[in-house]
Amino acid sequence: MAFLGIDLGTSGLRALLVNAEGTPLGAVERSYAATHPHPGWSEQDPAQWIAAFDSAMDELRATFPGFADLRGIGVAGHMHGATLLDAAGKVLRPCILWNDTRSAAEAAVLDAMPDVRARSGNIVFPGFTAPKLEWVRRHEPEIFAQTAKVLLPAAYLNYYLTGEYVADMSDSAGTSWLDVGKRQWSERLLEASHMRPDQMPRLVEGSEVAGGMRQKLARKWGLSGSVTVAGGAGDNAAAACGIGALNEGQGFVSLGTSGVLLAARDGYAPAPETAVHTFCHAVPGRWFQMGVMLSATDSLNWLARITGEKPAKLTALLGNVLHPPGAVRFLPYLSGERTPHNDAEIRGGFTGLSAGTTRQDMTRAVLEGVAFGLRDSFDALTGTDAKLDKIIAIGGGTASRYWVNLLATVLGVPVQLPASGEFGAALGAARLGRIAATGVAPESVITPPEIQVEILPDTEKMEAFAAAHQAFRRAYPALKSIQ
Repeated sequence: MAFLGIDLGTSGLRALLVNAEGTPLGAVERSYAATHPHPGWSEQDPAQWIAAFDSAMDELRATFPGFADLRGIGVAGHMHGATLLDAAGKVLRPCILWNDTRSAAEAAVLDAMPDVRARSGNIVFPGFTAPKLEWVRRHEPEIFAQTAKVLLPAAYLNYYLTGEYVADMSDSAGTSWLDVGKRQWSERLLEASHMRPDQMPRLVEGSEVAGGMRQKLARKWGLSGSVTVAGGAGDNAAAACGIGALNEGQGFVSLGTSGVLLAARDGYAPAPETAVHTFCHAVPGRWFQMGVMLSATDSLNWLARITGEKPAKLTALLGNVLHPPGAVRFLPYLSGERTPHNDAEIRGGFTGLSAGTTRQDMTRAVLEGVAFGLRDSFDALTGTDAKLDKIIAIGGGTASRYWVNLLATVLGVPVQLPASGEFGAALGAARLGRIAATGVAPESVITPPEIQVEILPDTEKMEAFAAAHQAFRRAYPALKSIQ
């Protein structure tokens, strides 16, 4: 038997094929792009996802013999995106993505309504799905009138695979339509944004069966046996499954395009006033909480673009030995911020620049600014009694050992780096596909990876970085006052 995990990301798709023991057999990737028709807008044509998926499946079939034994598929997707379909299942407009901020005004109105936070367990952030539909209702009424179903990106790929409108709990928790504690659609939350229950997909747990692969697709790829499609997960819940963060005390930090600090929770304990997200996990009876910053490696990529250097070369200039906090400060709010500020309009900035400031100084400031932003999330999470005595680090930013050393020192906890191999959202999705197809217990599959190295905080510099973090926190109100 073989199982397939799909990581449907913002900039590309990764398809990972594993065997019955969960060992990777092979992986392929495809890229695509978002469009930005206006400032603050971010959209994508769902046809790009299907084209990328079809192409990846063709390559997997041609390259890896184990593909013929495919029995289960799990899809992980970037959360919050609004894919609008008419009664015939036709896409009505480009998907409005998670990092689109056009619906900030609509989000504020929804968030101020009585019981909305209490029922959803979360602030209504501008990136969430519900305010996007309110924006469509106000600005594209003809599209809103035709909308028969709203699907998140992963649910849209599940629709393509199965022909059924079905979504998982973890992804749906980021819509502001789900009662996250009860794990069901809330008629009150739907009504608040002028939506109806019939416009929602059927809900399943991420590790449960969503449906079977359509026979037309199975024949296309030469699959003779039945192929089970799991409910799947939002990208961060899938990443948690990939690195084995299932129980209280387990978590990870992701240095990706956005920055995420996630803690698995055994129970439901929302704290929306902290701007921490409280979502359903991908398996029944569990939840997770996370703090999110919108520009993590995106901040470094931005600096690389304007300096004409590759990100890896910029960080290499710093070496591996941690320096004390620099004189230059960077506020990493290039696309607004979620935790802890919930501010879609704030933008970033440098302070402390001088005629002697070097590219190395600016690089160091960017890495420190991102680490301080993640410390904000760490403080918010531990304020909800989440336990994070050590964390696993994943994402492209972990290629910089300097950044990992910095992060351990700023957070004040050991940071673990997994051994080489798969451990991200694609593996988590493949694990969910395996659980759904075989009925095996989630706890026997969702296990932590082998740890290659554990980075301890630099105790001699912790006090200096704690003071620098407090100065970073004080800079936000000043920045806000001049924007």
